[in-house]
Amino acid sequence: MPGNSFTAFFQLGIEHILLGFDHLLFLGGLLLVTHRWRQLVVIVTTFTLAHSLTLGLAAFDLVTMPGRVAEPLIAATILFVGLENILRRGEPKARWAVTLCFGLVHGFGFASVLRGSGLGTGGRGVALPLFAFNLGVEVGQLAVAAVAIPLLWRLRESPRFSTLWQPLLSGVVALAGAFWLCQRLGPAG
Repeated sequence: MPGNSFTAFFQLGIEHILLGFDHLLFLGGLLLVTHRWRQLVVIVTTFTLAHSLTLGLAAFDLVTMPGRVAEPLIAATILFVGLENILRRGEPKARWAVTLCFGLVHGFGFASVLRGSGLGTGGRGVALPLFAFNLGVEVGQLAVAAVAIPLLWRLRESPRFSTLWQPLLSGVVALAGAFWLCQRLGPAG
């Protein structure tokens, strides 16, 4: 459980995104087929706004989703994005809408981490730790995107990228989502 400081919750947010391979793989799957800066900004911003909304609502106990529901749904979003990348050639239309809906689900996953940290217990405030955690998630997400996007776009220069590597990497995304979905729906899920 982090201390009651801005820095502790900020670090928790960074750690959660950097160690949250499911969230990173979801974002990576979204960005894998993104070819334009504008589309990239819209997707990242939409994901941020969506998960921030449900994270905030859940932190203030205005909406809840049990982990046994949220975690399989997060895995299903990863599976969907991987399959969509394979089945639809090129940039999927209205990817922002998928990102918005699925980002709402991912916010519940982030909220479970905050609840586990003791957020709001013992008379401590919610707003500052919530802001610090979310800021940490965003800094971690942007750091990963800053490395991944130039690499992806550099790889895209190869003619084999769209015919071989993009479907192969999308398959890895889909398989990981399917694995996590089965794992999270299993008896111990």
